[in-house]
Amino acid sequence: MNRKMRAFAAGAVGAILAFGLAELVHGIYDLVPSVFLAIAQRIIELTPGGFATQAIETLGTADIPVLIASTVVGSLVVAGLLGVLSLRSRLAALLGVVGLGAIALVAAFTEPFIAPIPAILTILGALGLGAWFADYLVRMSDLRAETPAKGEAAPAQDAPGAGETRDAPIMNVRHREAHSTRGIAVPRKNFLALGGAAAVVGLTAAGTGRALSGGGGEETAAAGPIQVGGKGGAALHETLPPPPAAASIDVPGMPPLMTPNDEFYLIDTVLSSPRINVDRWKLNVKGAVENPVSFTYKDLLDMPTRESDVTLSCVSNEVGGGLVSNARWTGVLLSDVLKEAGVSRENIGRASEQLIGRSADGWTGGFKTEIALDGRDALVAFGMNDSELPVKHGYPVRLVVPGIYGYVSATKWLTEIELTDWDYDAYWIQRTWTKEGPVKTQSRIDTVKDGDRPQAGRIPIGGVAWAPHKGIDKVEVSTDDGETWNEARLAAQLDPDTWRQYVYDWDAEPGEHTIKVRATDGEGETQTEEPTPPHPSGATGYHTIRVTVA
Repeated sequence: MNRKMRAFAAGAVGAILAFGLAELVHGIYDLVPSVFLAIAQRIIELTPGGFATQAIETLGTADIPVLIASTVVGSLVVAGLLGVLSLRSRLAALLGVVGLGAIALVAAFTEPFIAPIPAILTILGALGLGAWFADYLVRMSDLRAETPAKGEAAPAQDAPGAGETRDAPIMNVRHREAHSTRGIAVPRKNFLALGGAAAVVGLTAAGTGRALSGGGGEETAAAGPIQVGGKGGAALHETLPPPPAAASIDVPGMPPLMTPNDEFYLIDTVLSSPRINVDRWKLNVKGAVENPVSFTYKDLLDMPTRESDVTLSCVSNEVGGGLVSNARWTGVLLSDVLKEAGVSRENIGRASEQLIGRSADGWTGGFKTEIALDGRDALVAFGMNDSELPVKHGYPVRLVVPGIYGYVSATKWLTEIELTDWDYDAYWIQRTWTKEGPVKTQSRIDTVKDGDRPQAGRIPIGGVAWAPHKGIDKVEVSTDDGETWNEARLAAQLDPDTWRQYVYDWDAEPGEHTIKVRATDGEGETQTEEPTPPHPSGATGYHTIRVTVA
């Protein structure tokens, strides 16, 4: 390894130590933000909309892992280059470190919840430690050995004692070359050992910090039961009976009617969920309203509450994909919250045509205000499947709006509702997705997978179909590539806002078969066969699989 490569490695090891220490402090005290995730989050926010959309279309759900990997590699490369730069100018390298510190501080202070003084001390302390250790490796490895001054002869290779200096190291230390004036230096093998040990320490600290903080994958399990009560007592809590047995079809491979919290799909622009102190949290309703108003968490619990079964789906879901789930939500009707602010269907005007939900992390989603007031169970939700909202799903409060995709409506970690005009473009609209976002009728095959080789005989072909706020009236299955269609048996419709299970009992004969499914919604519209990608308004087409029956 030549001197530049060793200087590069020294800079990279210093960065690993710095990130590791900062991550460890974040794990111990979550009001000190994760510097690495804060920088990656800013990259997401600053990425041009067209490029972000192209990345999603190309990488799908791998976009975040690719971003994180790229940020890690990029950070280590920059630190390594600063190590190389330090061979020529320690001042220039120091200025580069100062620049990195400034970027880290700016990124950290854009996080929604931080303790300023501990954050500053952590970032500066971690960066100082990393820079010092990188410089120590460079100095102790003699990588900045001065060249002879102009006109000064270099020491002769056969000068007395030169051979002993090179050939007879004492333990783990060697003398510097005759022209050096800086004492002793770490030999190459010990450079690797020392740098490797430091890297292990940094990675261990980072791993420990991620484990203590939840690793960016906070638990999705229930935090606890919902404690509703209120001004009018328990009678104001409108509950639903357990789903009837007729709403489920018991065949192998069928997804559960209600998706458990830890299996409910997750799509976020935030890399680490905001940790909100519910005692300090408020929901502000503002903008073009007659009566701007704020609600505490207790205020919402004291209002008349409602349980609703609602299927949510992501606009980026491919045909047959898994970014759709069903749950029982508990909350306050969004219409009741708007009523407190003086908003009704009769007084919606141009200035209040759009309802914007704003998250604690700054994310925005917007939809037509009339949707919140047209009678559907649009909720300001604080419960999910009979428990408090998990952190990853928006604790303490989120929006749940049946019939429109999450990218325009499903604001998690909700802190603000603003009524404004239709000209305002929320987060994903700025990134070239369509404005209104109605959920397209879709169906999926779950009990048989593409490429399966089942035995001939009776095979149940089943799965789910959904058209939230319209319901599902019919599901049909074709086992001959769409030449003929067979009506499937439907489970009872739990609610028009939820998916509906179906099954078709197929008498399979040996050979290759192409299976398709299509659904007809409650308004009599059958989903389109034309395949389109998710961008810009949601995927369409029939879910199609191919099997070989033995």
